[in-house]
Amino acid sequence: MRVPSRSPGGRPGPTVASTAPTRRLPASPGRPPATEPDLAAYREAVADLLVEVGALADAPSTAARQVLIDERLREPALAAVLDATPQGFLGARETLLLEMARYQPNARSSARDLTALVRIYLLSRIEAMWWRGVPAFVTDDQVQGSTDLVDLEWLRRRDLLRFRYREQPATVVGRGWHAMRRRMRPDASPRTAGLLARRARREVVALLNDLGREFAAATPPGTPPLWVTSLTRSVEHQHRLRRLGYAAMLPSGHCVGYAMDIEMTWYARYGVQDTLAALLLGRQQAGEINVIDEGQAWHVCLAPATGRRLRRAYEAEMGL
Repeated sequence: MRVPSRSPGGRPGPTVASTAPTRRLPASPGRPPATEPDLAAYREAVADLLVEVGALADAPSTAARQVLIDERLREPALAAVLDATPQGFLGARETLLLEMARYQPNARSSARDLTALVRIYLLSRIEAMWWRGVPAFVTDDQVQGSTDLVDLEWLRRRDLLRFRYREQPATVVGRGWHAMRRRMRPDASPRTAGLLARRARREVVALLNDLGREFAAATPPGTPPLWVTSLTRSVEHQHRLRRLGYAAMLPSGHCVGYAMDIEMTWYARYGVQDTLAALLLGRQQAGEINVIDEGQAWHVCLAPATGRRLRRAYEAEMGL
């Protein structure tokens, strides 16, 4: 299977070759670039960095890892993206070093080791750059009350969704029923807690419907539909996940409503995991999304350049 961090990626805007010296600090941390950075070059630079981080993953190499990060993040391909995030280059660098210093292996986390943590953090900076001007949903109440989001259950009951999800049980009885079903039929559905909020942006619904149709057409009869394990989250919930040990990065595309997690490993039992991976990576290469392999699920974030088209697609599909 191809690994997202090592695959070529599309870019939403024109690219330019940087002429900055290799070890030069960005001139204006935190300031949006005049042109979008080259995301293919960024992903390639991340992949190269991960090889070196992996070679220094043992505890005695802490100082060497910090020197490596300090030097490599200043390279133009990496610095261009980090400089365009809300924190700017220096803030992104310091946050990564802090995440690395605090890292503890955790069975719940998609960051199975230190190298995975660095990969997830750096690739998630693409969406931090893309959606830097969009206010995040700070609280759970803001997610539930936002008119920018639609109720998936309302759409599901009208057969307007081409993907599946599970809502997180809100009561002890609901959690007990969910646990009993999992024991009785452990492989009938992905092992996921479910959505805390069954609400999503219209553009995300359009993208998932499109992916769901494409996945269904590319797989044998009897293959389960596309399954989404996470959508819109509040910053409040993101911090809650971090306290539980999950690799929940901030800022996050989840907190502005443009990111989703798509189940991946469950489809291996149907022999279509690679098919789904290829569909997602193809859209990344076309510049429509950013993809991060997080193990059981792949994190996907919508690119701003595709928002208008997907909004029109949603309105046409819903007859608006």
